[in-house]
Amino acid sequence: MLPNLFTSTNIPALGEVLNFAQARHGVLVGNLANINTPGYRVRDLSVETFQQKLQEAMSQSKSQSHPLSPGISQSEPGDPMRQVRETLTNVLYHDDTNMDLEKQTAEITKNQFLHNFALTVMTDQMTLLQSAISERV
Repeated sequence: MLPNLFTSTNIPALGEVLNFAQARHGVLVGNLANINTPGYRVRDLSVETFQQKLQEAMSQSKSQSHPLSPGISQSEPGDPMRQVRETLTNVLYHDDTNMDLEKQTAEITKNQFLHNFALTVMTDQMTLLQSAISERV
């Protein structure tokens, strides 16, 4: 019963957004750390690919009888959220353009906003669940 309580909300999708934002933050900070390294190529995780995989997983979950899983450790091999998690390993290497410090800083800031927004929504969802469980209104 308890796993169904979490999967009936958007918490699993928000968890994947948090995982993606955390992984992307590590890559972007690595770009800044190597700003003076000769021949270093800028790396990034594809936001578009992640969004597409997440949307596909959510659509597939709605069309099937089972809801989104609470995560990889508790999911079945055919679970659509597994495909979303695989996007975290697809690091894209861009061409030999110079790294732009301002662009990297802006990307880190945008990524931080995404992370904070997902975390705020997830916290609100948990508060609502806690209220429902404790039968307080």
